[in-house]
Amino acid sequence: MELPVEIKITDYNYKLPADRIAQRPLQERDASRLLLWKDGRISDEHFSAVDSLIPEGSLLVFNDTKVVRARLMFAKSSGGAIEVFCLEPLSPSVDFQLAFQQGSPCRWSCLVGNKKKWKDEPLRRSLDDKGSWLMAERKSNLSDGCFEIEFSWSPSSLSFSQVLMMAGSIPLPPYIDRESDDEDVSRYQTVYAKHEGSVAAPTAGLHFTKDIFERLRKRHCREESLTLHVGLGTFRPVSVTNVRDHIMHNEPFVIKLSTLKALRNSLGSTIIAVGTTSARTLESLYWLGVKAAANPGTEIKQMNQWFPYETLDPDLPSPAEALDALILYFENKGLSEYHGSTSLIIVPAYTFRLVKGLITNFHMPQSTLLLLVAAFAGTGWKDAYTHALSNGYRFLSYGDACMFLQK
Repeated sequence: MELPVEIKITDYNYKLPADRIAQRPLQERDASRLLLWKDGRISDEHFSAVDSLIPEGSLLVFNDTKVVRARLMFAKSSGGAIEVFCLEPLSPSVDFQLAFQQGSPCRWSCLVGNKKKWKDEPLRRSLDDKGSWLMAERKSNLSDGCFEIEFSWSPSSLSFSQVLMMAGSIPLPPYIDRESDDEDVSRYQTVYAKHEGSVAAPTAGLHFTKDIFERLRKRHCREESLTLHVGLGTFRPVSVTNVRDHIMHNEPFVIKLSTLKALRNSLGSTIIAVGTTSARTLESLYWLGVKAAANPGTEIKQMNQWFPYETLDPDLPSPAEALDALILYFENKGLSEYHGSTSLIIVPAYTFRLVKGLITNFHMPQSTLLLLVAAFAGTGWKDAYTHALSNGYRFLSYGDACMFLQK
């Protein structure tokens, strides 16, 4: 799979009027419209009927990450507000699940709003009317404009997850031009969200309801979940002319052995990734399997950005062989689940190995998310987006959905 010398990001641009960016969710999750792109043909559907449009017997893979109330506001004693945005845990554990269970104190990598007005003094705020409090201290500068922040609180027996529930707010994307409110607490979260760690929702899943799941099961469709915690990098625009110069963000994921086996057993049917995060993780699994097949027993933890494009072996393992190698890796190490990370970037010229269908929302111009869609649909992405813009579709996180299906 050879990467072109140049991939111009301007080739993946389109005009998105501000009034087409959905600022609020619809009253019902499945009331969204659904643009269906199937082998190059486009039709206008409704998401409530998605079960009838998905091939019978398909395997749908969902990202069950849960959005956390990552935005914390502090008021300085001299006046002025400081926003601390939690991104990743640093200590005593870098594992998200352990970090959220942690009692006082703990340290996180954070973005800081109004940082010029925050010198060295600790910031403190109340958690309730019973004397509970939260303190933030800036410890060091990190890369990418982030800071190491130590949080401490009283009572120290509270978990950090409980602290965020008491003091934090939902981090809406920057293109939603308002503060988050009570509606967002439930609606900027999928109905199947389980594992805390994301600062952005896997928005393709926002349209699904329990009723849709029941109807999918009647069509013999199966569900599997993985967990990829979505970071702020998902909103980072591609600021270079040639995509080959873009540095892709890295995100942690967790995959169960049982899910790997379900994928292996579903290779003869249609595997549909619900969301770009699920698609990136699924494709990363194939390439991790390539590594496992080439070097059995060698530790594998991360999928690097350009690995698939630098692997020029003409005799690459089939998807079945790659998954078999990864399953064997799990079993030899006694793993029931695998904690890894991926910075894989999927761009036009990429060949999908596991994913045969993609459910997603409409994405920002010149974004890595749009590049992934273009890799899946080819030039068909332009037809789909032109059709959506001409026919009143709502865009981005709270907007309408599209489903791309290949033969």
